[in-house]
Amino acid sequence: MTVALAEAVTTLPRAPGLAYEPKFDGHRLVVVRTVEDVVLQARSGRIVTAAFPDLAAAARQLPAGTVLDGEVVVWHEGRTDFALVQRRAAATAARAAVLARSLPASYAAFDVLELAGLDLRARPYERRRALLVDLLLPLGPPLQPVPMTTDPELAATWYETLPASGIEGLVVKRLDQPYPAGRRGWRKLRHTNVRDAAVVGYTGSPRRPVALVLVLPVGDETPLVSSPLTPALRAEVAAAVARAPGASGPSGASGATGATVTAIGLGEVPFRPLDPPLTAEVRHASARHPPPEVLRLRTDL
Repeated sequence: MTVALAEAVTTLPRAPGLAYEPKFDGHRLVVVRTVEDVVLQARSGRIVTAAFPDLAAAARQLPAGTVLDGEVVVWHEGRTDFALVQRRAAATAARAAVLARSLPASYAAFDVLELAGLDLRARPYERRRALLVDLLLPLGPPLQPVPMTTDPELAATWYETLPASGIEGLVVKRLDQPYPAGRRGWRKLRHTNVRDAAVVGYTGSPRRPVALVLVLPVGDETPLVSSPLTPALRAEVAAAVARAPGASGPSGASGATGATVTAIGLGEVPFRPLDPPLTAEVRHASARHPPPEVLRLRTDL
């Protein structure tokens, strides 16, 4: 299932016929309820059902032939915690069952793409939204529709007040819009400075990378070293490095360290180049302090 994407904007769009939703800081997840069972698909297309047994169990209440688009989040101390979602997503099947009890996941659904076997993607968002609410409200958590408003003033209030709950911004959609699968047909307004960056290398070993060497899409293209990777990201980067072309060659991803980069507070740091580069979503300030924080690898490009 190819999901819809959003184009970043810097100001809140205001026009008749727009809908506004909070943008949750989690993992994109498509829920597919087949006749036989439930399949959970990440944005990249990877099947992650085993990592979220609690959501799979809840989704079995859905009628067969249902497909939902949304975000999986983990709430901790009154706010969503992206690091905990990463931890859930990277868990083995055995560990996932334990984490489902200690770190239960919630599913913030923002679209229904199929219902009772009927493809709804060509229908306007306003109609799909009504069907989504009718479907999920009787079920209750952990499956729930995201809030939505057509009032730009309320949306502006959400934008200013909801970050304390871990909400990272707003997604804006047209009420008359079909589901824009595979296209940036929605718009997103974020609080944080989150961008895609080129991953031109990594520090550490191929099996245990420590940080990424990044070229940001702004500035003078000087490579920067990211903050240390989380355990889940280390595993993801190691897997991507192993799949990289030329990974076993002397100058490829797993070759000897052949370059250095200046890291904040560390001086010259050796790193292993990646050719071709990977892409990562990073959060960074306008200055180089603190180092960029890697949020996730972009595997959907």
